[in-house]
Amino acid sequence: MADHGRPAPGTPIILSHHAYQEPREATTRARTKEFEKNLTVPRCSPRANFSLASGASANVTSASHSKEELENPLLINNYFEGNEEGDTKKGLYFSDGKRKIDYVLVYQNRKLASQSTPQSSEAIVPNGTATNKAYKQLRGPLQEVVLDVGNPHESVEEERRARREEFEKNLMENGLEIEKDKEAKTQGIGYVRIHAPWHVLSREAEFLKIKVQTKKAFEIQQEDGIAAKMNSIWQKFTKPLQPRNEQSTQKSKHLSYPFTRDKMYLYNVTNKETFFDNSTRSRIVYEILKRTSCATAGYNVGITTLIANGVYDSAFPLHDGDYEDTDPEENERKVLYQEWARYGVFYKYQPIDLIRKYFGEKIGLYFAWLGLYTQLLMPASLVGIIVFLYGYVTIDSDIPSLEMCDEKNNFTMCPLCDKSCDYWYLSTACATARASHLFDNPATVFFSIFMALWATLFLESWKRRQMSLCYRWDLTGLEEEEEHPRPEYESKLLQKKLLREGKDRNQQKKEQEGCALGKSKWKDEVLSAMGGINLEENEKLTWRDRVPGYLGNFVSILFMIGLTFSAVFGVIMYRISIAAAMAMSTNESTKSHIQVTVTATAVIINLLVIIILDEIYGAVAEWLTKMEVPKTEKIFEERLILKAFLLKFVNSYAPIFYVAFFKGRFVGRPGRYVYIFHDYRMEECAPGGCLMELCIQLSIIMLGKQLIQNNLFEIGIPRIKKLFRKLKDERADPKESNNSGSTRQPQQWDLDYNLEPFTSLTPEYMEMIVQFGFVTLFVASFPLAPLFALLNNVIEIRLDARKFVAELRRPDAVRAKDIGIWYNILSGMGKFSVIINAFVIAITSDFIPRLVYQYMYSDDGSMHGFVNHTLSYFNISEFLQGTHPQSSHFINIKVCRYKDYREPPWSDHAYDYSKQYWAILAARLTFVIIFQNLVMVLSEVLVWLISDVPKDISIRMKKEKTLFVDVLLKEEQEKVNLIESFPVQDRQKQNLKTEVQKSRASSFTQRARNQRSSFTSFSSQHTDV
Repeated sequence: MADHGRPAPGTPIILSHHAYQEPREATTRARTKEFEKNLTVPRCSPRANFSLASGASANVTSASHSKEELENPLLINNYFEGNEEGDTKKGLYFSDGKRKIDYVLVYQNRKLASQSTPQSSEAIVPNGTATNKAYKQLRGPLQEVVLDVGNPHESVEEERRARREEFEKNLMENGLEIEKDKEAKTQGIGYVRIHAPWHVLSREAEFLKIKVQTKKAFEIQQEDGIAAKMNSIWQKFTKPLQPRNEQSTQKSKHLSYPFTRDKMYLYNVTNKETFFDNSTRSRIVYEILKRTSCATAGYNVGITTLIANGVYDSAFPLHDGDYEDTDPEENERKVLYQEWARYGVFYKYQPIDLIRKYFGEKIGLYFAWLGLYTQLLMPASLVGIIVFLYGYVTIDSDIPSLEMCDEKNNFTMCPLCDKSCDYWYLSTACATARASHLFDNPATVFFSIFMALWATLFLESWKRRQMSLCYRWDLTGLEEEEEHPRPEYESKLLQKKLLREGKDRNQQKKEQEGCALGKSKWKDEVLSAMGGINLEENEKLTWRDRVPGYLGNFVSILFMIGLTFSAVFGVIMYRISIAAAMAMSTNESTKSHIQVTVTATAVIINLLVIIILDEIYGAVAEWLTKMEVPKTEKIFEERLILKAFLLKFVNSYAPIFYVAFFKGRFVGRPGRYVYIFHDYRMEECAPGGCLMELCIQLSIIMLGKQLIQNNLFEIGIPRIKKLFRKLKDERADPKESNNSGSTRQPQQWDLDYNLEPFTSLTPEYMEMIVQFGFVTLFVASFPLAPLFALLNNVIEIRLDARKFVAELRRPDAVRAKDIGIWYNILSGMGKFSVIINAFVIAITSDFIPRLVYQYMYSDDGSMHGFVNHTLSYFNISEFLQGTHPQSSHFINIKVCRYKDYREPPWSDHAYDYSKQYWAILAARLTFVIIFQNLVMVLSEVLVWLISDVPKDISIRMKKEKTLFVDVLLKEEQEKVNLIESFPVQDRQKQNLKTEVQKSRASSFTQRARNQRSSFTSFSSQHTDV
């Protein structure tokens, strides 16, 4: 809708509705051609005034304006029409090309019902509420507007429009400057662009205590001696790995101090527009958006609540331009893409300082943590490869596997299943036994101890790295910021308040006399005016309000854990039934590959179930956390992390725990097997032990999750969501009646709105925490786990980098001095891994039985005879009816062997556990206790040796405090000297004034004497005459 044209049908009219009147003659002359391109709304705050001619900010003091201008301030909101876009510098500035866009609000223009205004031939679309006199004279008297409110959806849209106008008005009262497109569309997307002028930035920076650099700098003392030479050599060696524009060493550092307007002399403010970087500017604007309220809402409202209620569609800061632009002028986003987000630079270090500057401290700490974790995986991978190669080299000298493969021994084993399975020779499991030695060898114990100490070293190294980053990023004195309540919490409070008011009204109706109620109400009003009570501030959710949510959480989590166990049990039943079915096959090839086929297919099914349940549990954890109604975002995030971690931990590791500690432990013995549902016999471990199967299970699940869930999902799902959202917008938005906007080039806010919104870092951390569990918890069974984790993380870093730079909207810069609750989870998993690896070595592997046999039962102290020592005897005549093999190729067999430590059938205590079983069990428990305490002691020693704060950082912090105190004392002394100099100057001026007066008086006296003498001389001459 143009300024002078009949409105199209369905044109929205915002807030105030007026009949259009022809402007006065003076007003008509004032509307120049430049003014025709601007849409005017009333200004709500006299803090900054604007030029009517161009819409640019006129940064002048109130003294330079006339009284009429101050009474009727106007704000010019520019819009684009046709090709008259103005110099927006690719959508990063207002149309004047001077004011930078710090934040963007997006809303949906939806078509309303027909609106009619009597005696109206033209209409003006205001962007604000008309409050001043000049604006009312320009618009004319108020007229009634006939709205069809029969459709509830249209009344909701009108209410949202009113909320937007009030919210934007309050933003302008806070000093922000707003630019909007001309609302000529009947339906589509609308943008509100926000700019924070200097006085707003300085005020909020002082309120938020943002640290900025001062003029004072000090030199960083460089190390001398061997350490300095080694550091110099290392820097030269790693110079090709350093990203461009990243300083490896600092020779000097500027002192930092919280910004305050009273000490502007401390800061080097050369350009007010660039003094605060873009992320800081957007963070300041976001803080204003969060605390700005709407009075009509009835409760505290910020931008998060408005987005949740559909008033705005989204809110985000802009990226710094295109990352693939051929323009030689570089921006930070382009540098990040070239030096960080491309797969071709996978070998380079991350530009952590630039990441922090662009995305904020919270995201910067995540990528710093991920980079350190990936670096420390290199030595762990190297040691794991050495352990694996040791097993490969010594496989031909392993006596137990050689005995198992020797066909001369002819150990006849009992059937693996009832009826259909036949007796078999142990030598047929030779390949499995040799493969088990790759992971089940003495070097595995050393590697388990090494990885436990590695986990401690990683956590301590991160604490030092974190402290260094906090010092470099001026976060050492960061205080906890007061958080605003979440929209759901405020809605719950409002419901509680309305319910209580309803009960009060019902109680009032029951009362016969209202005198006492009136006195109570008057008393509450007096106390509220005196500051005695504040009903809205004291309103909060009590434990009675939260009990239903907590009970629902408890029951739901138990149900989800039970669902995970049910899935594991279902896979177990699949393994048992498929093994029995394949054993009944007449094909010899099928029978010979039962173990491999069943294990591989079961692990793949486990992997698919884990991936599906992971996605379900993520959504369920969020739903359960919302049910609790946490007050702030921080509490919400911590509770969400705990629930999601618990569910995903159980889901990811339940199949592995089953293979490691439960499979083959409760099968019974021949003649007395344990059955499920009276028909299915519990499955046993392979002849070489369960460790090989545990290795297969762990490797497939780990690699599958990393390949499918961490990589393919991260690449595919955001693109599918983007395509779906684009198709949805195209289907929902019909062709606009005004096609002038179609010729406009897409601006930066259009491009950023089409990107996927940023949610949180929880999914990124969760991927790495689960991987950390695979690397540490069961590393005794799979020494190559650190290597596969390293290869995944090299890709993961660049994948996440590309996602943040190119596929996501720019997130809000959030200050943080640590990684929060994730460190506690890592620390807990590190301690838990010590216990798990101790039990894996003691129970799952054959390390303890071999050790006990070698030193207690071997005749010559060697491993000869170990296989025979581990096998017990069973009299085949004692098979239960219907369980013995129906057809057998073995003739004249009286006994068969099975793996267990039991008394032989000719013993007085036949088939009872033997003395060897109890000796090995005692040795296993002893090993667990010794291993756990040894590793814990070594870990504590390592923690004691490594300080949390690097020595050089501690020295610099002390020096910085001393220097800054000296600077402040010097400035204060100069002020004192200046103040003391005022009385001295006054006395000097007074003395000078007195001397001047005396000189003037003496000169006047001398002149009078001269005049008298000359008069006397004249008189004497006259007398003589």
